[in-house]
Amino acid sequence: MELINELPKNVVDLILKTQNSGFSTVSKAGLPIDTPMLIFPSEGMKTFDVCTGVSYPTKAERARANPKVGLLFEGGADEPVVAIGGMARVSDSDIQSNLLRYLAETAYARPFNPPWEIAKKAVFYWARVLIAITPTKILWWDKPADMDKAPHVWNAPADTVYPPSDPRPGGSPSKAYNAAENISWQELAARALRLQMPAHVTRCDADGFPLSIRAGSVAQTKEGFTFDLPAAAPWDRRGEATLTFMGRETFVGQLEPTSGNGMKMTVERALGVHPFMNDPNEMWNPSKGIYDAMYGRLAHELARRGQPVPKVPDEEPPLTDYAKIRKAAVPVDAGEKIPVE
Repeated sequence: MELINELPKNVVDLILKTQNSGFSTVSKAGLPIDTPMLIFPSEGMKTFDVCTGVSYPTKAERARANPKVGLLFEGGADEPVVAIGGMARVSDSDIQSNLLRYLAETAYARPFNPPWEIAKKAVFYWARVLIAITPTKILWWDKPADMDKAPHVWNAPADTVYPPSDPRPGGSPSKAYNAAENISWQELAARALRLQMPAHVTRCDADGFPLSIRAGSVAQTKEGFTFDLPAAAPWDRRGEATLTFMGRETFVGQLEPTSGNGMKMTVERALGVHPFMNDPNEMWNPSKGIYDAMYGRLAHELARRGQPVPKVPDEEPPLTDYAKIRKAAVPVDAGEKIPVE
């Protein structure tokens, strides 16, 4: 099944040019967590693929444990909004192959990064776990202004095959990097609003797929946040959810409708912020603490998989055809807006 032949042209065009998709997984405790990820569909859009670092594989391990994941594609005011629920296949049996695929698909997203002579040294970043997502259902609205109406819906055929993930590596996972900041959720919220990054609310729908929707008019309150959500959000508007600001600050709390499209969230806690999100320079020129932590985690995770440290090529591999489409769509000033995943 090739979705490129089954979806409307405006939806296909948006997906093929999109650099970053909201990627949502479900934690062991059932909490949906959204992270912006560089997205690269496979040929014909049979799957929608993302990668995460071997040295920080939590997203992949969540998807291996619970393969129900979500994706969100967004464009401009006259372009579709596309939410996808799919089944993830985690592949980490060949980290070298994953690294080369990631480079061929995502080199377009680095106009703001240092020269390749420097960037290629960050093997702890380029070493990747691949997550391929086979769609189960696709919801789309022709433009954001239509999101108070019911979406268009595509459902996968009943005989669709969802390949399983590679077996979980043996041994114990490496100790998580302590990214917690010694500040309150209120301070994190104030920082998030000051940066004016887009905010997304994520909940699991009736089928257990974690789906994200853009929140509007976000304001901080004493208890948490108020914001607007479109009437056709694909899940119950009451209950536990996360509110995430472009993968940086993430807040866990309880949703409750107010009036019209208004919502309030009572915040229970904030999740830790990855050090690369706070300071992307740590990726290319890490401080000693982060260097030791990331390379230590990389060595541990590769040992669990029985694989050597992958080799980053001296020259970047040629871009795929889809990567060329995405590269052509990247604005010149997009660098600071592209997250590190």
